[in-house]
Amino acid sequence: MHRAPMAPARARSLRTPATVAAACGLALLASACNGSGDDDTPTPAAPPAETALAVDCAALPARAPAGMTLTATAVAAGTVVGGNPQPAHCVLDGRMNQRTGADGQAYYIGFQLRLPAAWNGRFMFQGGGGNDGVVRDALGSLAGGGSLAGLKTGALAQGFAVVSTDGGHQGTSASFGLDPQARIDHAYNAYDVVTVTAKSLINTAYGRKPDRSYFVGCSGGGRQAMLFPQRFPDYFDGIAANAPAIKVAREASMASVWGLISYGAVSPVLSQALSDADLKLVSNAVLQRCDSLDGAADGIIHANPAACSFDPAVLQCTGAKTDSCLTAAQVTALKKDFGGPKNSAGQSLYASWPWDAGIAGADWRNWKLGTSTTTTPNARNATLIAADAMRLEFFTPPAPNFDYMAFNFDTDPARMDAYAAIYNTTSTDVAAFRNRGGKMLIVHGVSDAIFSANDSIDYYQRLQAAQGGAEATRKFARLYLVPGMNHCSNSGGPSTDLYDALTPLVAWVEKGEAPDRIVASAGPATPWPGRTRPLCPYPQQAHYDGAGPIDSASSFTCR
Repeated sequence: MHRAPMAPARARSLRTPATVAAACGLALLASACNGSGDDDTPTPAAPPAETALAVDCAALPARAPAGMTLTATAVAAGTVVGGNPQPAHCVLDGRMNQRTGADGQAYYIGFQLRLPAAWNGRFMFQGGGGNDGVVRDALGSLAGGGSLAGLKTGALAQGFAVVSTDGGHQGTSASFGLDPQARIDHAYNAYDVVTVTAKSLINTAYGRKPDRSYFVGCSGGGRQAMLFPQRFPDYFDGIAANAPAIKVAREASMASVWGLISYGAVSPVLSQALSDADLKLVSNAVLQRCDSLDGAADGIIHANPAACSFDPAVLQCTGAKTDSCLTAAQVTALKKDFGGPKNSAGQSLYASWPWDAGIAGADWRNWKLGTSTTTTPNARNATLIAADAMRLEFFTPPAPNFDYMAFNFDTDPARMDAYAAIYNTTSTDVAAFRNRGGKMLIVHGVSDAIFSANDSIDYYQRLQAAQGGAEATRKFARLYLVPGMNHCSNSGGPSTDLYDALTPLVAWVEKGEAPDRIVASAGPATPWPGRTRPLCPYPQQAHYDGAGPIDSASSFTCR
């Protein structure tokens, strides 16, 4: 890397003068180039006023700053985008900082900004995911991810101006990691530049800056959400970080490799290390052990993950392997994987994983085992993390031919230290964000197979220690666990995984209404479509009151 890492909380804005000029080059946009443009008015505050577009959509590209390529498309009301009809709006597709990288490839920071004809005064940044490299439709998913997560509307349809970005490179592989500037852009710079640029264009389009600004993302987008309270605390009033990849550039990548090696010891064909029947067997056993801890044997474990102690050894075969038991090798692999990676001294290198019913979810298999019937695995932990992002982006210098199955847990972690220092978002120094009234929601599926929910619990506990204790922290940050949910919302697992993180966040920021519960519902692919449950702020958990309908959130209290 050609820049020394900076402590995340101190690095408020790491834009170079050239970058600022590219993002904010015209005088007419300069008024929004001092950061967020938001004042420090404490919450609660009056809701934003509605404003119509003050500038014709087709005229906006001519007012872009020098060095920016901008195109505009007017979209009529009722046009279906992302599977849902959208309001009348203007789409701005832009490119900034176009250059040739050290690897000889062309790069730019791409973005899409959608401006509703009737604007509610709010701005939302829609986070990305994976290696990024594509500009997703900026529709404003309410829980992160690349879709509306099963919900029928998004922030754009509610009147928000919404932006998305490719993270400063093009293409979904991590090959951009061969270019030092692309690594910096993906770590933090692209999100800084796009935020400033989007607010500038909003100011131009409507004649005023956003009243309130929000960031919602999942996975990599959750990491990006956490970036702002730590590095740029004055940019957003509220962030919703779903399944945040806060340690992906080091610890979580090690955990991915640890699991691949653990299950690879069972079978050279990774997908066959555990059959679907085996995973269902484990899921049922965990349910039998922990399901009733919340007062309802309903297929969902609402207890604090730490309360669900389970040992897969209870399923070990005493004779030949059958569908009702696991081999000794399978038990060993499960215990190693769920225990988290360790070095030769037995020191933990990442969090352990909660035992939960969602181990039988399709997305758990997609990440951990895959479906390939050959010795070339297609598990996402192998293809997306170990063989791609770790080799090409997280290692410094990149190591395209590194054999991840020979990862040395004593020496190889140091190869990720330099990049993790600027990419991971683990700092609890968020006092500046808190003091200006910022609010933070963290939501994590208990059966997430790529980023452990225990790691989000650990972060939240560290946040409490750093920010004055549990009660002081609850005033600006809350963690919600989703039992049974795999990675990101609507991704499989027996859970109520359809939820809206944005609406309660807005109510908290603008009305001072702290979200004491978020109601989530079960999708059509679950055993109980339409079932609702409350997501409770950690360490509270949902408990059945013993009398009401078992499928209704109203029958559960948070305690």
